[in-house]
Amino acid sequence: MKDLYDKVSFKSSEMITKKYSTSFSLGILLLEPKIQKHIYSIYGFVRLADEIVDTFHDYPQEELLNEFVDDTKKAIRNKISLNPVLNSFQTTVNLYNIDEKLIDTFIHSMRMDLEDQHYNQELYEEYILGSAEVVGLMCLKIFVNGNDSEYERLKPFAMKLGSVFQKVNFLRDLRFDLKELNRSYFPSVTSNTLTENELDTIYAEIQEEFEYARKGVVSLPISSRMGVYLAYRYYHKLFKKIKRCNSEKIMNTRIRIPNFQKIMILFRSYVRYQLKMY
Repeated sequence: MKDLYDKVSFKSSEMITKKYSTSFSLGILLLEPKIQKHIYSIYGFVRLADEIVDTFHDYPQEELLNEFVDDTKKAIRNKISLNPVLNSFQTTVNLYNIDEKLIDTFIHSMRMDLEDQHYNQELYEEYILGSAEVVGLMCLKIFVNGNDSEYERLKPFAMKLGSVFQKVNFLRDLRFDLKELNRSYFPSVTSNTLTENELDTIYAEIQEEFEYARKGVVSLPISSRMGVYLAYRYYHKLFKKIKRCNSEKIMNTRIRIPNFQKIMILFRSYVRYQLKMY
């Protein structure tokens, strides 16, 4: 009966992923079937932690996060949890031997979100390491199926891909972060104003990371390359759409890619992939 519970657990993480992120869900669907559930499990885990620190403001967030961390460690140690998301996550962690230091680094960044602070360059890099780069490394463990040499070869690219996805998210969510959470991750953005020069600096940083990360995307194993390539293409399209907006619009609007355009990106990415035009 444990097998049935494990299936239900992975389905719970899959449902969370599909409800919260259309773009990631589409990318995961293009991964080899046997690894899809494990990427869902990582997203489900990350999503729950992020919800605690970003959404549950009327509840004891620090207490909830501490309980979540304790339950996560117990789940990994005991190889089971009554929390279905943590049960699926621990299965993935134990199966692929994901280093718990990666999980600890992620949780550290979540704790940073519980504090009101100005993000200087050092804190900015520290936060991105935990909130995005190590998540990319967790996924990479699955993509290379435990091959240590491949993991080390692709590690810098996976970290950069996680970083650039996060920075595009920062741009997309800038209005909400500043006005609702009183938070800006970009060191150069310290108020509710944003100059074109500040934007140009941020854009250049992001574009450079996209170019670097692409080298790793096209070097991934066949089992994961198309799915990750689709996510890359989606975020690059979102980035280009944001770049076409002026600073006032970015500060007052959450820029999105409509679902029908996401489907078009899927088809175009598939064609480019088949023609090896990536």
